[in-house]
Amino acid sequence: MKILVTGSNGFIAKNLIQFLSEKSEIEVLPFNRNSSSAELEQSVLAADWIVHLAGINRPLNEQEFTEGNITLTQKIADILKQAKKQTPVILSSSIQAERDNAYGQSKLGGEQVLLELNQQQGNPVYICRLANVFGKWSRPNYNSAVATFCYNTAHDLPIQIHDENAMIRLVYVDDVVESFWNIIQGAQQVEQVFAIQPEYQISVGDLAKTLAGFKQSRESLITDRVGTGLTRALYSTYLSFLKPEQFDYSIPKYGDQRGVFVEMLKTPDAGQFSYFTAHPGITRGGHYHHTKTEKFLVIKGKALFKFKHVVSGEFYQLETHGDEPRIVETVPGWTHDITNIGDDEMVVMLWANEIFDRSKPDTYAMPITD
Repeated sequence: MKILVTGSNGFIAKNLIQFLSEKSEIEVLPFNRNSSSAELEQSVLAADWIVHLAGINRPLNEQEFTEGNITLTQKIADILKQAKKQTPVILSSSIQAERDNAYGQSKLGGEQVLLELNQQQGNPVYICRLANVFGKWSRPNYNSAVATFCYNTAHDLPIQIHDENAMIRLVYVDDVVESFWNIIQGAQQVEQVFAIQPEYQISVGDLAKTLAGFKQSRESLITDRVGTGLTRALYSTYLSFLKPEQFDYSIPKYGDQRGVFVEMLKTPDAGQFSYFTAHPGITRGGHYHHTKTEKFLVIKGKALFKFKHVVSGEFYQLETHGDEPRIVETVPGWTHDITNIGDDEMVVMLWANEIFDRSKPDTYAMPITD
């Protein structure tokens, strides 16, 4: 299948083309402002699908709105009409098409060109009225406030906020790309004029606070819930604006004669991750918790875990080693320790179900004696 993607140098197009390049059966026909009229005609005639992303949203003058959002669309429609080709077309329009401003009216004009093509020749036409699109490879001070805020936050630049309560409507570029692909495959049925789902809303003030939290997490080690929804998408977008020299950062390391202890990651309500080392013959621990629990994973070396019930005195021990992916879990009310019984340094990953609180550590010394 050959897919013509106009505006191929743009933000959405870059994400779409990369996505399509991962499909062995797809050939992308790129078109951008550096392409010629002859190349446009050749690509339109060769395409099995057209995804029309080219447009103008920040012109030097309002006339550029017409040229970028209507004239090019008309050229594509005319080529299809002259060749009597019923190639399906996906158009990236805007929610601004519902408003009475120069940009919105130019986007509406582009929609009307394709609706006429559909009525006159029967070409399937899918008009996507996009909210503010954000994601990797977006341009600050051009594509959206999210791009600008992410760039400025990542590069220690000030953010200008005129109304922190103003709401922004957002769609994530991966959702846009996936929706377009599903339409092309016939896996998603949409109305002739449709919107991307899910659509998110966030206030300008909350957007700025969320991004500031991402930045501060490298100092506090506390990360937000970045695995789902809007926060996941914003986190990915924020990271995409980091320079290569910002890809890594240092974290505190605490060491003594036993080895080292390093905290890696903390969460607001799902504990923290750490690791520690121990030299041969060293025992760490020798304490119990009333409520706190931990999971240990030995990733290098050989360990002996010992447990003793603080009331009954019941005793238990087990061995594990780095060649065996095995979780050892501490249980409240049992004092416990871990000894390196191997000949090499032992390295152990540790998850605790709560962030360590120095004012209330819930850790009580009780060494295990034979």
